[in-house]
Amino acid sequence: MAKYEPKTKPNDASVEKYLAAIGDETRRKDCATLMRLMKRVTKSEPRMWGTSIVGYGQYHYASKGGSEGDWPLVGFASRKQDLTLYVMDGADRYPKQLAKLGKHKLGKSCLYLKGLENVDLAALEDLLAQSVKNMRERTACS
Repeated sequence: MAKYEPKTKPNDASVEKYLAAIGDETRRKDCATLMRLMKRVTKSEPRMWGTSIVGYGQYHYASKGGSEGDWPLVGFASRKQDLTLYVMDGADRYPKQLAKLGKHKLGKSCLYLKGLENVDLAALEDLLAQSVKNMRERTACS
């Protein structure tokens, strides 16, 4: 059986070019806010993962099924419908912060926001900081 090779990998593509290509000015500003927030939380520089994820830090995962690879500790992407935030230990682990956050949707490791206009940024920063702390305690991270 061939070893699974993740498609989304860190690369040297320009984060600034990715952000500049976002057509909607409000979305571009929201992404700039997320960049500052995630940089402050992780104390890491942003890096492109694949063609559309801005990630911070890195950890190595290995699943029970045998797949393994690297992924950012936290990250975000500007998708057509939402801002997608990648919270790798699961945003649902933080009900206190989610209750304060404002309107959102959850996926397995994703937090979906329409924008940041009505989001409690302090609650978001606390959620991300807790997630990064937990991930660093549980995994081999950079």
